[in-house]
Amino acid sequence: MFRYITPIILLILSVVGFVTFTNPIVNDISKINTEIASYNEALNNAKSLEDERDKLTKKYNAIDQSDLDKLQKLLPDNVDNIRLILEIEKIAKPYGMELKDVKYDVTQADKKNSTPTATITPSISDNSAAKGDNKQYGTWNLEFSTEGTYPNFISFVKDIESNLRIVDISSISFSSDTDSPLGKTKTPGSYKYDFKIKTYWLKN
Repeated sequence: MFRYITPIILLILSVVGFVTFTNPIVNDISKINTEIASYNEALNNAKSLEDERDKLTKKYNAIDQSDLDKLQKLLPDNVDNIRLILEIEKIAKPYGMELKDVKYDVTQADKKNSTPTATITPSISDNSAAKGDNKQYGTWNLEFSTEGTYPNFISFVKDIESNLRIVDISSISFSSDTDSPLGKTKTPGSYKYDFKIKTYWLKN
């Protein structure tokens, strides 16, 4: 009978030892292996991201700097309102069309820039960028008026539309009863044009 008791005791001790010591160690090893697999996957993903980053960086560096400058002008990463106003002034100058009553949304204006030569009256307009939407780009509205002959007006609008900076003309109104400032003689066939335009910029 005693010869059966000894194996039973050993069997019981083995079960107790497995439950008490071996099983927790096995569970710990399993958890460690799972964590190692997770870390290895994260490392592989990081390596893939680094490879993709290097490819994109290589492609970016291969782009000519003049083309990058054009892209920046086409869709800048900030409102860049002062430069846009100065560009429009430059476009209008050959036609003798001076910008007046320039208005824009002060909440979206680039405050780092200085005031351009045009007389600016800040105002609040309906800009989607000021509404906190989830678009990756913002919009900025600009209003101004100018005077000139109809042929010059047509040429001026065409030059704005062909300018590299993306600009949408929202509305144009005109009148012929404008008095010339400071008593100057008004150019025959000259009209006053009120512009509302919209431009775009990339959000960070």
